[in-house]
Amino acid sequence: MAEQAPSVAREAVLKESSALPENMQQIKGYDFNEGLDRRALMQSFLSTGFQASSFGLAVQEINKMIEKRLEAGQSEEGANESEVGAGQPGCTIFLGYTSNLISSGVRESIRYLVQHNMVDVIVTTAGGIEEDFIKCLAPTFLGDFSLPGKELRQRGINRIGNLLVPNDNYCKFEDWLMPILDQMVDEQMNEGVHWSPSKMIHRLGKEINNPESVYYWAYKNDIPVFSPALTDGSLGDMIYFHSYKKPGLILDIVEDIRRLNSKAVFAKRTGMIILGGGLVKHHISNANLMRNGADYAVFVNTGQEFDGSDSGARPDEAVSWGKIRMDAKPVKVYADATLIFPLLVAETFAAHADKLITQQQ
Repeated sequence: MAEQAPSVAREAVLKESSALPENMQQIKGYDFNEGLDRRALMQSFLSTGFQASSFGLAVQEINKMIEKRLEAGQSEEGANESEVGAGQPGCTIFLGYTSNLISSGVRESIRYLVQHNMVDVIVTTAGGIEEDFIKCLAPTFLGDFSLPGKELRQRGINRIGNLLVPNDNYCKFEDWLMPILDQMVDEQMNEGVHWSPSKMIHRLGKEINNPESVYYWAYKNDIPVFSPALTDGSLGDMIYFHSYKKPGLILDIVEDIRRLNSKAVFAKRTGMIILGGGLVKHHISNANLMRNGADYAVFVNTGQEFDGSDSGARPDEAVSWGKIRMDAKPVKVYADATLIFPLLVAETFAAHADKLITQQQ
């Protein structure tokens, strides 16, 4: 008589499954035997699993923002037209990104969105402003993550990950910026111009007059750009140096926080697309707290939540604060935005470009 396996082992290994819902997504990847169809490949990510599926869900979430944005909308009751302006899109899209993404080639994807008026509000860091203008003056180069900092310092080369920025680029930036700061002080003193960080960025976008610039197009399309820590970078360095030459420049952050929060409070719906963490992630999320949460949200970053940082926090933590609505279906993609964001743009904004651009006409 054949010996049987112990029943406890059989019951543990062969435990009977409960039924899963019939409409659950089955896992299946792209079959290259069907030829190379890049659109079908991107669409297959949803059923691939892991972060590929998160990417697929992010595509769906952004497309919901776009669908609602295409709906004509009006200002909510009680909106102050002087603050908000006439007529709002069906969904006001907030785009946030950290400075390293402007340093990288993601800049061109961001510029595309701003050039074609596909987003409504931008929040970034000081580096996310200055690096755009600096690239209009001189290029950034591909290096290597392992290049020794000491040797680079001796050569006057700055490293951003595996990107290299010669220090001469910042000298060119200083030469370009200082006369503009002179003009801003004169206009403040003689014409009563009240400067804020967003107004300064708007002015710099006008002055750069270069279609390669994100902020040139933000100026052209009157898309507000908020950077509450505008002094935390080379711009701050130049403002510091300039304050000895021609003191008196004042930037009002109170005006900007009222303006940013009003963009959320008086919106019909809001969507957040946030690349990276830190200031930009919280600043947009906190503005949406003022309206009891964003309707749609996509986060792309590599941060983890175990240290309690807002940068690494999952969207559900933002729900607890009222920064994302309780009935929303936010998505976080744990990935490097340089890989993910151009693909997201391809599957969302670029795919709907005809409708979005027609809406502006």
